[in-house]
Amino acid sequence: MKTWRSAFASLMFIAGSALAADSQLVRFDLTDDVKSYLRQNELDVTGINYKTMEIEALLTPSELAELGARKTTIKFSFPRSLVLAPDGRYQTPDKIEDFVRATHARFPDITEIRVIGKTLEGREILALKISDNAATDELEPVVLVNAMHHAREVMTPEITTDMIEYLTTRYGQDTDVTRWVNNAEIWVIPMFNLDGNQKMWLEDSMWRKNTRGGFGVDLNRNYPTGWNSCNGSSGRQSAQDYRGTAPASEPETAAMMSFVAAIKPVFNISYHSYSEIVIYPFGCRPRRTPAEEAVEAIGAEIGKKLDYKPGTAWELLYNADGGDIDWMYTEHQVIPYVIEVNSTRDGFHPDYAKMRDKTVVRNRAGWMHLLTRLEGPSLQGAVTDGAFQTIKVSKAGESRVSQTYRINSDGTYYVILPSGVYDVTFEGKNTRRFERVTVDGVKTLRP
Repeated sequence: MKTWRSAFASLMFIAGSALAADSQLVRFDLTDDVKSYLRQNELDVTGINYKTMEIEALLTPSELAELGARKTTIKFSFPRSLVLAPDGRYQTPDKIEDFVRATHARFPDITEIRVIGKTLEGREILALKISDNAATDELEPVVLVNAMHHAREVMTPEITTDMIEYLTTRYGQDTDVTRWVNNAEIWVIPMFNLDGNQKMWLEDSMWRKNTRGGFGVDLNRNYPTGWNSCNGSSGRQSAQDYRGTAPASEPETAAMMSFVAAIKPVFNISYHSYSEIVIYPFGCRPRRTPAEEAVEAIGAEIGKKLDYKPGTAWELLYNADGGDIDWMYTEHQVIPYVIEVNSTRDGFHPDYAKMRDKTVVRNRAGWMHLLTRLEGPSLQGAVTDGAFQTIKVSKAGESRVSQTYRINSDGTYYVILPSGVYDVTFEGKNTRRFERVTVDGVKTLRP
């Protein structure tokens, strides 16, 4: 089994020795040329630091030699946290299952466990619902939070388990928490890539993908929207961003898709590491539309609260096709974000004692903001007679439609908008138009 202690020895070529066989974590000055080269050659970009303007990648000696030949400015940094395996206090699949089941046992009235599917190796993917009447579907707005599409990103389940602990233990005591839990259905998938994480612990501390065929598929390049569309993933099985043989080829991806289709979230956060950025759709360079104003504005607000840089994947990192947030946004009108926690100084396996509590406390502001934003400018309600299928929104007095919203199958609608005055039309078997509707909080229209 390859270890990072042996990889550490490979760095000695800086002092003049020959290149060793192990991969190395390499840090560069962040330039468009370096970012483009790493992406075009399907190299493993591990993170970006916009505060220091540096980019990191995991490279073989031959890959590094090619970059060196281009006279690229190279810096070397090999944090101890990336040389060693992660601290045993981080979450494992078994720990996650024990935690979820223990939480439900402690708080049976406000939690519900759902098995959303099974992994390739047969592990159950668990989701925990937190709501005041958890066993009942109350037609309330839904927020979904998930962690660890990528197996090596061990800090991310710490955030989801902290969120669960925070909401359940403070319910009935903290005014904000009680209001959020009473008025919404909050679903948390604390660890998604269970097989990959197990492999990360037992075989390879830098393992990223699931365990398909021993080579693995990148679950966050396996969703149908944009799959294999913009050089944002790889067709090589050995690549870290291998997209699989077809969209949704992996049971984990299919499980997430079925679950999202069933619960219809208003918001989603997918936690990743590392780079300290907030990513919103799209992964491939898009055409901009007015409907994305709220998506970008909320992403910017989260970024400000966390001191993370907001933007799309193609703006901040590189093209990324087949990602979960693009699929959620396009197919189910979810307003979704990827939040990349920790910096290049911390890496995938930060010192647990030093960084765990600091990271989860800092990131509470992100999911709290979305729970609070449910109470902000929006159109929310339910159509009960089935006469309407879509809602079209335009700025008051303008003929151009800025957003078209498909009413959910249960009749509910949750249209998140910037504050403003709008003309709103319900369409279907019947048509009903509301003019000059002021939206500065939750507004309910009954056609």
